[in-house]
Amino acid sequence: MRNSPDVEGRLVAYDKVTSEDRKRLTAYIERLTSIDPRQYSRAVQMAYWINLYNALTVDLILKNYPVKSITKLGPWYSFGPWDESLAKVAGESLSLNDIEHRILRPLWQDKRIHYAVNCASKGCPDLASEPYTAVNLERMLSEAAQRFINQEKGVEFVDGKLVLSRVYEWYGEDFGSKKDLMTHLKAHANDKLKLRLEKYTGPVDYRYDWSLNVYKGR
Repeated sequence: MRNSPDVEGRLVAYDKVTSEDRKRLTAYIERLTSIDPRQYSRAVQMAYWINLYNALTVDLILKNYPVKSITKLGPWYSFGPWDESLAKVAGESLSLNDIEHRILRPLWQDKRIHYAVNCASKGCPDLASEPYTAVNLERMLSEAAQRFINQEKGVEFVDGKLVLSRVYEWYGEDFGSKKDLMTHLKAHANDKLKLRLEKYTGPVDYRYDWSLNVYKGR
């Protein structure tokens, strides 16, 4: 992983991942899926599901790399692999959609989840550089929200018009009304962006970059 310009965010050098790295990732996923998370506190559970989602996504890309976009994976009739069964936890087969939309979103109802789970795309909030834990959960969720909102792929003004990530369009029910969303954005924006948001009363456009979050440098 590399900290690259905010316009692209953190990118992943998938081609630099070694066989030993792959073994460690496989062992990590096996360790997670051998646990029944329901025996732990809610904070531990939330961290667990975020980590499992992100680990499964990285593993999926590595198994299919090189690929231009995660949307190219999965059955030919689907847009991406999100409904594929990728893991079994406590006897239940789970897909990425199961983890995000049937576990994390309904059980925690925390809009910052959208900044924590990573879909291996440049338009997605960045992949965390460390695992989530019960101890760092609140800090990392808030930092992830702040990071994304202050990146061009999250919030940007283009020719005077406000352009937001489609995350805010796709999950509008989680972010609330336009007023609620603006309040949320301003709460995490830096001073310069916050001032622009406070003055803005025009329409909103949305965009998203599905290209793979791959780092192609040296």
